[in-house]
Amino acid sequence: MARKFLPALSAIMLTAAAVLAGSIAAWAQEPTIPNFWDEKERMAKPDLSQVARVRFLTTIDFPPFNYIDASGRLAGFHVELARAICAELGIVARCQIQGLPWEELEEAIERGDGEALITGTAITAENREKYAFTRPYLGFPARFVAQKAADDFREPMNAAVVGKKIGVLSGSSHEAMLRAYFPGAVVTAIEESEQLYEALRERKVDGAFGDGMRMSFWLQGSESRDCCRFVGGPYIAPEFLGYGMAIATRLDNRELAEAFDYALREIGVKGKFAELYLKYFPVSFY
Repeated sequence: MARKFLPALSAIMLTAAAVLAGSIAAWAQEPTIPNFWDEKERMAKPDLSQVARVRFLTTIDFPPFNYIDASGRLAGFHVELARAICAELGIVARCQIQGLPWEELEEAIERGDGEALITGTAITAENREKYAFTRPYLGFPARFVAQKAADDFREPMNAAVVGKKIGVLSGSSHEAMLRAYFPGAVVTAIEESEQLYEALRERKVDGAFGDGMRMSFWLQGSESRDCCRFVGGPYIAPEFLGYGMAIATRLDNRELAEAFDYALREIGVKGKFAELYLKYFPVSFY
């Protein structure tokens, strides 16, 4: 996909990121919950009394979003989110969640074997010709990670990283984003994520830049040896990282997608989304 890098856009993105980031101290004290909803917005509760059933289709091998647990049951963030949506809409008795291999999902919904995909289907122009999407409910911001002792990584990060060696996965969208928005950084492209984390832990680089979600799991795991923390950010850049996660329905079922929007907003405003987010992402990547 062609990308154009405009200085004005860069400035806007970095300013927005700084507002989202807050201070490092605030992050350490209280996790940030992503919020895509305006509490002042008013949405009418949909009438689904004529809907016979709602079947969510998801995958079985994308933890922590969806996976088969030790008891052989479908579990994960998406599974619980789908259940919360059904509860909010008052259709629990008519709600089903089924896990399938990724490659079978598109044909399954085309055949009418399900009404919705809760799988992370990319919001692209091509997919918009096949599906109606809800608004995004979760995105994947880019983040910087540095040693806990490092005290010179502060916003504005485009100034803080000047002259510093920043590790990033080679050939990734994060490398392209790092080069575009943080031109003063000394980019150190690394082939494998394990090598990237080792370089950060062993102080072979000053910091690392990459997918916040994946980094959050590394930070809370034993492999990090409690060395590091998030600094700056989060950085939302749809042109590099996409528009985030949304639920997809068939185009002829757009009303159902709108009903899900109502439920997602209510779940967010009432705190249920925050509860699920922290359950599955205890180190917030926002």
